[in-house]
Amino acid sequence: MSKKFIVETSARHIHVSQEHLEILFGKDAKLTNIKDLSQPGQFACQERVTIVGPKKELANVSILGPVRPETQVELSATDARSIGIAAPIRESGDVKGSGACKIVGPAGEVEISEGVIVAKRHIHLTPETAAERNVKDKDVVWVKIETEGRKAILGDVIVRVSPSYAPAMHIDTDESNAISAFNGLEGEIIEL
Repeated sequence: MSKKFIVETSARHIHVSQEHLEILFGKDAKLTNIKDLSQPGQFACQERVTIVGPKKELANVSILGPVRPETQVELSATDARSIGIAAPIRESGDVKGSGACKIVGPAGEVEISEGVIVAKRHIHLTPETAAERNVKDKDVVWVKIETEGRKAILGDVIVRVSPSYAPAMHIDTDESNAISAFNGLEGEIIEL
């Protein structure tokens, strides 16, 4: 059995709370699923927002569903710098003391004092696939990725284990461009 897993590019996106969704899109607003993502229950939404930083803004930013307890914006380091936001590299959900921004929707806008991050590269694994690879939740590993002319070994990859996950690694657009990623790209945990 192959111990490889798919490597996917996670482009800029936002997760919203129900409160913020209703401010941005109107009372009783609901997210509209237009595409299921690789992680069970996760989906890309029809609704889009503009992220405003001190220097400029990023329009047409995707919302990923379902709604979450807290609003969180995930950008690449290049995106964050281009709009003037100091966004730390963090695991999803770890937003304390992170970057601030304004989020603009068709019905209103929200200022968040923290919540903008550059997502730490990570691998989603089920308990079974984690056991096969001899890793556990929160382990930090190295992953070998082979692309034409841009082979890479990526370090500081956090392992996330849950029975609700599907095996997949997520990298941001800066990392994806650096290794010339493509659809169907695979990675493999290695020991150094």
